[in-house]
Formats: sequence, structure tokens, C-alpha cells
Amino acid sequence: MADAAKDLASGTVGGAAQLIVGHPFDTIKVKLQSQPAPTPGQPPRYKGAIDAVKQTVAAEGPKGLYKGMGAPLATVAAFNAVLFTVRGQMETLLRSEPGAPLTISQQFVCGAGAGFAVSFLACPTELIKCRLQAQGGALTSTTSSVVAAVKYGGPMDVARHVLRSEGGARGLFKGLFPTLAREVPGNAMMFAAYEGFKRFLAGGSDTSSLGQGSLIMAGGVAGASFWGIVYPTDVVKSVLQVDDYKNPKYSGSMDAFRKILKAEGVKGLYKGFGPAMARSVPANAACFLAYEMTRSSLG
Repeated sequence: MADAAKDLASGTVGGAAQLIVGHPFDTIKVKLQSQPAPTPGQPPRYKGAIDAVKQTVAAEGPKGLYKGMGAPLATVAAFNAVLFTVRGQMETLLRSEPGAPLTISQQFVCGAGAGFAVSFLACPTELIKCRLQAQGGALTSTTSSVVAAVKYGGPMDVARHVLRSEGGARGLFKGLFPTLAREVPGNAMMFAAYEGFKRFLAGGSDTSSLGQGSLIMAGGVAGASFWGIVYPTDVVKSVLQVDDYKNPKYSGSMDAFRKILKAEGVKGLYKGFGPAMARSVPANAACFLAYEMTRSSLG
């Protein structure tokens, strides 16, 4: 099997593992990011991550935590095929000779290139996912009944609505700039951190002897590295993608950045940071472990 095919298969398995482990955390992250700023004297809809979990489960049941999973699940093969295959091909281009290990800075470049390529698939997928995650029932304070706030019936319904009413295919790429600003540096840091931590654990560039526990640790560190440097761009992306098309609150990425900063301060750019970091460690640990084990089994 060619290296590109191995990367495709391994990336698909890794992406599926990441999605299953991390999606509930991602749902809570998006709910916290996309809730409007409360009016003066009024509490926010969600007091924090735990409150968002409680309200979601009370209103929609546990399945509410997996809302929007259909879109990324349907594209996980393509997403990870692009990410790991582009990274693998860039590694081949940067190697001085076949089989030679890359430096950490070269891994950084490979991750950046893979992040750029995958952004064009991530943007429409994330738009659909965020629209589904941000909507949902809420409990009234007096009757504990569910107030319907459901606009979309599923991923395909979101896609049809955007294509029909929000500018056609261009509408699916709303938020592309902050997606690029997240994926390029985020993946550069993630892959560099993953390789760097593996080498630290192995005591050198040969990491082939590392066990599953070490790979899980390296994957967790890699995931934390991703979100640690790009989180504000993810907040901007989310609010843009769930913004109303006919009566937009934001005119673009910089406008969203300025308005969030003015209304909520720096902390507004880190709404949902806790769930994101809580997700990143186990989800990326699962992804990299599944990738490495599949890649190894394929030779």
C-alpha cells in the first residue's frame, strides 16, 4: 500500500476516534461561545460549562451532547485524509533523503501546510456543526418545560438552507478567514508539539519503541498545544458562522473581534475555553493513538 493510502486510512480511523471522544465537549464549547452577551443586570443563559451540560441534558437528553455530529462524521474520512496525507507528502518533500527524520521546525511547516489545505473542508463542515449545536431547547425557569428554538432538522437541512437563502456555495464558507487563522498555526503547533514530546520521551529522534501510554501523553500535549494558541480565532469563527444572515450582528472577522472585546473584554474571547481544553487532551490522544496503531499495522 502506498504511503498516501496508508495516511488516508490511518487518518480516517484517528479522526473517528477523536470525534467520538471529543464531540460532547465541543458541543458545550460552541454553546458557551455562541450565547449572546447578557443584558445589564441579567445572568447569562449558561453560567458555565457544567451548567451548559445540565441544561442541555435536561432539555434534550444525552443525545443533545452529540448534536451536529452528523456533519463531521460524514466528512471525517475526507478531513483526515487531507490533513494526514498533505502532512505526509510535505514530509516527503522536506526530507533530505528517504527515511531521514525531520527537524521539529520542519514538522511545524508540515503541520501549517496541512492546516491550510484542510481549512477549505473544515469551514463548511464547522458552519453546519455550529448551527446545529447552537440551536436547541431551553428550560423555562418556572415550568421546566422545553422552549422550542429549533430551526434546522439536521446537517442536510442546514446545507440546503444556506445554499438557498445565504448566497449559495459562498455561504458555506462564511468564517473561512478565522478558520484559516485557527487551522494553520494550530496544526503547525500541534504536529510540532507531538513530535517534540515523543522525542523527549524517547530520548532521541527514534520514537519507534514508544508504547501506547507515551503516544497517549504526546497526543494529549499536542491537542492542548493546538487550542492554547488559537482559541480566540475559534470564538470569532463560531459567532460569525451562527450570526443571522438577514440581520447580521457582525460585518466580518475584525468587527466580531472588536465587538466581543468591547462588550465582554478579553474573557469574551475565551468563552468555552475550559471545555475545549478538556476535550483536546483525550480527543487528540485518541486520534494520534488510533492513527499510529493503524499506520503501524499497515506497515
